[in-house]
Amino acid sequence: MKRNHLIFLVSMVMGVSLMLGGCNNAEKAPMKAKQIPLEDFFKNPEKSSYKISPDGNYFSFMAPYENRMNVFVQERGTPEAVRLTDETDRDIAGYFWPNNNQILYLKDDGGDENYKLYGVNIDGSNLVCFTDFDDVRTMLIDDLEDIPNEVVIGLNKRNPQVFDPYRLNIETGEMTMLAENPGNIQGWMFDHDGKLRVAFAIVDGVNTSLLYRETEEDEWQDVLTTSFKETMSPSFFTFDNKNVIGSSNLGRDKSAIVEFDIANGKEVKVLYENPDYDVEGVNYSRKRKVLTSASYTSWKMERHFFDDVARDLFNRLEQDLGGYEIAITASNKEEDVFIIRTYSDRSLGSYYIYDQNTDKLEKIVDVSPWIDENEMASVTPIQYQSRDGLTIHGYLTLPKGYTMETAKKLPVVVNPHGGPWYRDGWGFNPEIQFLANRGYAVLQMNFRGSTGYGKAFWEASFKKWGREMQDDITDGTMWLIEQGIADPERIAIYGGSYGGYATLMGLVKEPDLYAAGVDYVGVSNMFTFMQTIPPYWKPMLDMMYEMVGDPKADSLMLREVSPVFQVDKITSPLFIAQGANDPRVNKDESDQMVEAMKERGIDVEYLVKDNEGHGFRNEENRFDFYRAMEAFLAKHI
Repeated sequence: MKRNHLIFLVSMVMGVSLMLGGCNNAEKAPMKAKQIPLEDFFKNPEKSSYKISPDGNYFSFMAPYENRMNVFVQERGTPEAVRLTDETDRDIAGYFWPNNNQILYLKDDGGDENYKLYGVNIDGSNLVCFTDFDDVRTMLIDDLEDIPNEVVIGLNKRNPQVFDPYRLNIETGEMTMLAENPGNIQGWMFDHDGKLRVAFAIVDGVNTSLLYRETEEDEWQDVLTTSFKETMSPSFFTFDNKNVIGSSNLGRDKSAIVEFDIANGKEVKVLYENPDYDVEGVNYSRKRKVLTSASYTSWKMERHFFDDVARDLFNRLEQDLGGYEIAITASNKEEDVFIIRTYSDRSLGSYYIYDQNTDKLEKIVDVSPWIDENEMASVTPIQYQSRDGLTIHGYLTLPKGYTMETAKKLPVVVNPHGGPWYRDGWGFNPEIQFLANRGYAVLQMNFRGSTGYGKAFWEASFKKWGREMQDDITDGTMWLIEQGIADPERIAIYGGSYGGYATLMGLVKEPDLYAAGVDYVGVSNMFTFMQTIPPYWKPMLDMMYEMVGDPKADSLMLREVSPVFQVDKITSPLFIAQGANDPRVNKDESDQMVEAMKERGIDVEYLVKDNEGHGFRNEENRFDFYRAMEAFLAKHI
């Protein structure tokens, strides 16, 4: 089971603003970028999330309807699309084609993340909710691509803390429980025939087990038990349904793609590894039954090809699209018609259809045609040393017209990512571009614990919230000052979720370093945070205690790294934004912080949206948040 995929999560992005800083007298000031309306960065894309029907005759996409993202279907070769859904309260969270005639999609209510599964025919008829249960979360386990009228879903209907797998007949609506989760299973895997044969379990709270059975009639066997720090994470069965292919860091620091004898719990061979980065993605051709590529992230996404056909396809696409990053996001069942997505650090890119039979590459749409990439800023990979000798990788975005050599004493927004066991990557980020357009330099860093850099770098974050993890952020800020890029008097810190927590701790630990802070759905009290997590996180609490801290055994340490108890150290103004229905970081986390700040007489602004959860999904709420942030930063830095 992958460390960073223990549970299914849906996440979002966030943003900020101001004026260009000066440069030294000996240099010519760069040309100021044209100020772009805030709404252009944060409004819904024109069309996105393109997919293709199994027979290749239709493509689908999401597009705004009454400011909410809904699903549309269009027959290839025709100009008109049919809108299948009419959701007006909240965006659809995701969708897919189970067969040629239907679309299935997930949607929650007000950000509570209790997703329900809906189905609709591609002519817009027969809209049905398959999982219309109160306070129950639906997750997709397997789309059973070769069984067109069935999918496998997970429901925490029987027990809010665990998900049982159900086989759902999407023609009749009939659901059959395939196994009763005993309470410790965190994932299930099916073979190429749609049979449930692998499960991932948590044992004793902190160890993980790989369970296997030869047939669905056999008893489960524990074939491998390890600490959660070491994992063999199967992705799919070999094509004879005997061994599995997946990512493993057993006996190594960096995860590698391996073939694994699942029946005997033994690694057969390493298929691809990289000395510097975890390799966790692996792809295959269902039709040709071959592995095609493995993927990992250095400063951007990289691929290793196992297969000449796949390599040749990418080479062909690069002939026409080589100025951009290229991703194949979908294909038909015959694997000869593909949906292609391009992107860069300065563009959300475009969607294309490539028909291999005719060698025709056709642009479908630009994702955000109102964004002129020539007005956007470049995102540059950087690295610096932490105070205890770790190499920290990150990204620096300077306002358009500046270079590392010409940028002097700019206003800066330091932007630690959420997770925290996640990482920032290279690509188009609307909030980063918004900040740069308003004249800020933006520093992002993959502090210790960020994923993709190996086991040791990840483990270096354990019980380091607000401590060495925070020091990595501070060291990045100091590095930017030492480079002469940051104006020491005009530095703000901003982040969402864990990044919001890091914002609060930054103001606590470095009151003279940051002139202002913006906390978006961030943790403030480590004790109440762990008490109010969603019920389906509870089986992993012991693991959380080892990674973050035990509320009893580590109570003194957790109190020291809870910003709400350190408000007396904060001197800089703070802006907090929160969704009232957030199931991960309860609204009480922000309420506590605001109350404590007000009691101390410190300037704090508070924005709450009653119809949002862990991040603002609705377009008008995003506008309100970034508008308030822009004014806040303009006032304080």
